[in-house]
Amino acid sequence: MFRRTLVLGAIALILPAAGWTANVKVRVEGKTRTIFAPAERSVSAGNALEALQAAAGVGEFYFHVTQTSFGPYVDQVGLYLGAGSTGWVYKVNGVSPPVGADQYVLKAGDRVLWYWATFGSTGGPSTLELVRSGTNCYRVYSVDDAGTRKAATGAVLHVGSKRTVDTRRSARNVHARGGTEAAVGCVGKHRGLLVRATMDGAVRSNALP
Repeated sequence: MFRRTLVLGAIALILPAAGWTANVKVRVEGKTRTIFAPAERSVSAGNALEALQAAAGVGEFYFHVTQTSFGPYVDQVGLYLGAGSTGWVYKVNGVSPPVGADQYVLKAGDRVLWYWATFGSTGGPSTLELVRSGTNCYRVYSVDDAGTRKAATGAVLHVGSKRTVDTRRSARNVHARGGTEAAVGCVGKHRGLLVRATMDGAVRSNALP
């Protein structure tokens, strides 16, 4: 059970009429790899649980929902079944809502992230967000459950499947742009390849061309 996904009474939401959907973007990050849409993909869904269901239909991956006294709970996506202090949680626009996924009403343009999380004494993992920062350069943020962003100290950029760029080694290339040593990297020309970021203890970022 996860407090942030199962506390359904924390916020009162007015549900729209049955069948109402919005066009939203979805990404699913697994325990060891991206399961669905590293660069995000648009689907139609009325709530965060339906967004996962729509993604599973497009991506043809398995997920399972169990019914609890709090409501439906996603206990498995892909190969991994949540148990104890690990399991599947979601964010919308970088924020972890204090309601169940079936209760979070989506609006057009929302960005939904489902991901595998391991919880400890300080809570769950931060999620990484990648944004462009000039020509062939990228800034990496670490985002907490409240949606607060800070420089992702120690993040590494991955160009395609083979080349990596340590953001700390790229500091001299972005200093003039106001970038910080730990959060910005320049990867050079990479036509046709996606760039994303990873960092120990954090959920991998979205991918950008």
